[in-house]
Amino acid sequence: MAIEHLNISGLSEANVQGSREKYGNNRLQSKKGSPILQMVGSLIKEPMVVLLLATASIYFATGNTGDGIFLAIAIIFVAAISLFQDSRSRNAIESLKKIVQPHCRVIRDGKVVEIASEDVVVGDACIMEEGGTIVADGIIVHSNDFSVDESVLTGESFAVHKDEHPGNNEVYKGTQVSGGLAVALVTAVGSATKLGNIGKSMETLASEKSPLEIQINTFVKKMVVLGVLVFIMVWGINYSNTHNVLDSLLKALTLAMSILPEEIPVAFTTFMAMGAWRLMKEGVIVKQMKTVESLGSATVVCVDKTGTLTQNEMRLDKLYTIKSGRGRSISEELNTDELELITTAMWASEPIPFDPMEHSLHSVYAEKISKDNREDYSMVHEYPLGGKPPMMTHIFANAEGEHIIAAKGAPEALLAVSTLNEETKKDIMHQVAQFALQGYRVLGVGESFFAGDPWPTQQQDFTFRFKGLVAFYDPPKQHIRDVFEAFYASGIDVKIITGDIAETTIAIAKQTGFKGVEKHISGDQLMQIKEDDLSKVVSETMLFTRMFPEAKLKIINTLKSKGEIVAMTGDGVNDGPALKAAHIGIAMGRKGTEIAKEAASLVLLEDDLSNMVTAVAMGRKIYTNLKKAIQYIISIHIPIILTVLLPLAFGWLYPNIFSPVHVILLELIMGPTCSIVYENEPMEEATMHRDPRPFSTTFFNWRELITSVIQGIIITLGILLVYLLAVRSGHSEAITRTMVFTTLIAANIFLTFVNRSFYYSILTTFGYKNRLVPWIIGLTVTITLLLLFVPSFATFFEFDQLTANQMLLCLVIGMVSVIWYEGIKWWKRWRQEGGKKSERSLASP
Repeated sequence: MAIEHLNISGLSEANVQGSREKYGNNRLQSKKGSPILQMVGSLIKEPMVVLLLATASIYFATGNTGDGIFLAIAIIFVAAISLFQDSRSRNAIESLKKIVQPHCRVIRDGKVVEIASEDVVVGDACIMEEGGTIVADGIIVHSNDFSVDESVLTGESFAVHKDEHPGNNEVYKGTQVSGGLAVALVTAVGSATKLGNIGKSMETLASEKSPLEIQINTFVKKMVVLGVLVFIMVWGINYSNTHNVLDSLLKALTLAMSILPEEIPVAFTTFMAMGAWRLMKEGVIVKQMKTVESLGSATVVCVDKTGTLTQNEMRLDKLYTIKSGRGRSISEELNTDELELITTAMWASEPIPFDPMEHSLHSVYAEKISKDNREDYSMVHEYPLGGKPPMMTHIFANAEGEHIIAAKGAPEALLAVSTLNEETKKDIMHQVAQFALQGYRVLGVGESFFAGDPWPTQQQDFTFRFKGLVAFYDPPKQHIRDVFEAFYASGIDVKIITGDIAETTIAIAKQTGFKGVEKHISGDQLMQIKEDDLSKVVSETMLFTRMFPEAKLKIINTLKSKGEIVAMTGDGVNDGPALKAAHIGIAMGRKGTEIAKEAASLVLLEDDLSNMVTAVAMGRKIYTNLKKAIQYIISIHIPIILTVLLPLAFGWLYPNIFSPVHVILLELIMGPTCSIVYENEPMEEATMHRDPRPFSTTFFNWRELITSVIQGIIITLGILLVYLLAVRSGHSEAITRTMVFTTLIAANIFLTFVNRSFYYSILTTFGYKNRLVPWIIGLTVTITLLLLFVPSFATFFEFDQLTANQMLLCLVIGMVSVIWYEGIKWWKRWRQEGGKKSERSLASP
C-alpha cells in the first residue's frame, strides 16, 4: 500500500489559493517593531553620533554655521553607512531564515509534493514522518506507529502515541515526530494554531553573544571610558587656560572622537553576517552567527557513516536464504525462496515507506514479484522497532481474514526468536560477517503463522520462521577521500560515530582513506568505561560503532572537556542530543530529519561533507580578515589621537592642528576601509595547512596588539616629523595642517596594503583578487585631491596648496612610516623557511 492507495487526492491549486485567501499563510505573527525605527533607535545610542550631535550643536551655537552644516551632513553620512551595513546584515539573516524554515510533504492533486512550511494551507493533506516537525495543526486520517513529542506545548518531554481515532488524532504545529508516519488534514495555520494562540515564538536564529563578541564589546567599552576621562581632562585644561566653555568643549570633543573606535563593532557584525551569507551561497546554512567564529577553531569532526560518508541510498543488492547457502545478487535469476524473502521483507516494512531501505524493498518487490498484493491487505497491528538488538513486526489482513505476519531487524534478533538449530544459526552469522566485511548493511527477515487472539504483548513472543538475509549497499560518496585529506591537512582529527556494526563501518572507512580503523569501540563498551579512563579512550579511538544517543553524547562531552572544539554531523532523530551539545552541530539538508536540523547550528544543503571543508576555510578566513581589520583600526587611530593630543598638551605653535571637522573627515575616509576592503580579502595561501586556532586564545593577544600599537606610534612619529619640519621652515598653520593631513592619508593608504597580510610581502598581496581595493583606494585619493586642489573645499577645511616638493615629502614619510613592517614580514618568512630547510636536511639520509 502506497500513498495512491489512501484515497486522498488532496487540494487542487484552486483550492489552495482559496484556502490561503480565507485563512492566510502559515506564519506566526510576531510583535516586532519597524526595522527602520529599530535601526534609528540604535543609531541614536551610538557614541560617535552623540558626539557629532553635541559638536554640531556647539558650532551652530557659536555661529560657525559652515562647520555645523558639515557635521550635520557627516551625521547623515555616518547614519547612512550604519543603516546600509545593518540592512546588509539583516538581509543576510533574513535570507538564512527563509532557507532554514522547515519543509514538508503534502498531497495535492493526487501527487506528493514538497513545499515550504509557510505555504501549507488549511485543508492540505500533510505527510508527517519520524524526525520531522509538524508544521500546522491537523487531524490524523492515517497513521503507522505514530508518536509525537509535544514538550514545546506541554513542557513534558516524552513521546505521545497518536492515531486516527477520535480523541487521540490531533497534532499541533511546532511539535516533533518521535516515530512512525501519519497523514493529517490541516485544520489551522499560522497564528490560528495552538502554538500561535499561546504566543510561542519559533525563531531559529539565536542572538546570544559569543566570546569574541563579548571581547570586542568589552574593548570598545574600555575605549569609551578612556575617551570620557580624556575628554574631561582636556576640557578642564583648556578651560583653565582660556575660560571659554564652548571652545574648550570643542577641543575636548575632537579628542574624544579620535579615541572612539566605533568601526570595530560595525566590522564585527558585518564580517559575521556577510560570512554567513557567503557560506549560504556555498550551500552551508549558518543558523547562529556565533558559529561563524567557531568554524576556524574546529579541532575534531565527528561524522556519521550513513548519509555523511555514504550516499544514504541503501539499495537492496544481495540476498541469502538457507536453501541457496550463499549470498546472491538480486540481478541474478531468483528462485522461489528468494522471491518469498523479498516479499516477506516488504511486508515487514512500513506500508508508506520513509526509510531508504524500505523504499528499496518496495521498489524491488514491485519489480520482481508478478502479482502485487499490497492493495488487498491493510495493516491491523504493528510492533515498532524495539528490543536489543532491535526488530520490528507488522501484521496485515485481507478481506477474507487471511493474515501476514512479517518481521525484520538485526539478524541476531530474528535468529533468537526462530526455530533454527545452533549449527544453522552459526552458518547464518558467518554469512552476516561476510556481508559486513564487504560493507553491506544486513537485516534478518522472518514470518510467523500465529492464529491466536489477542496478539502477543511483545513481538518476541511470536515464533518466527527464518526466511533469510537481505543485504543493502550504501556506496561511499564521491570525493569523500579528498574531504578527509583536507581535514587531516588542516590539523583536524576525524572520528566516525555510527550506529552500524564494526565490520560494515570498517569496510566503508577503508574505501574513504579514513585514518584509525585499527582501533574501534562499541556503544555498550564505551558506557562501561570508568570516568578516569574515558578521556584517554575517546582521544585515542577514531572509530565508534553501534552507538546510541547516550553514547554519542558522552563522546561529544568528553571531547569538549578536553578542550577540543567539536563539530558533529548527523541526520537522524537519535543524533539530536549530540548535535546540540557539539560546538558546531552539522545537519544534512536533504536527507536530514527536521529534529536534526533544529538541533544543529549548520545545515549542509546538499548533504555534501566537502562543504564543511569550505565552511572551516571560510571560518578561518573571516577570523583572519577581522583581525586584520581591527589591527588596522587600532594602528590608524593612534596617530589621529596623538596628533590631536600632543600639540595641545605640550602647547606647540599650532595646538589645534585638527578640529572636529578634520577628525570626522578622517573617520569617514578611513572607516569603510576596514569593513569593506578587509571583509572582501581572499583566504591567504596555506591557511588550510595550519593547525586550528585555539578557541580559548583571546582575540587581542599581546603580540598582535603590540604590533598594531608600534605601527600606530611609528606613523605618529612620521606625522609629527612633518609637523616639526613645517614649523621649522616657517610655514603657516594652513600649510602645516595640509602637510600633516596628507601624510596621514598617505600612511593610511600604505597601511591598507601592508596589513593585507602580516606574513606575505606587499608584492604578493598586490596579486590578491579583491576588486574593491582599487575602488576604495581610488576614492580615497580622489577625495584627498578634491580637498587639496578645489579652492572651496580647501578654504572650508583650512588647507593650503602644497608645492610638489612638499607633497613628495608627505608621500615619502607616509610610506616609510608604514613600509618598514615589510622587513619584519621578510624576517618571519626567512625564519620559517630556514626552519623548514633544517627539517628537510635532518630528514634526508
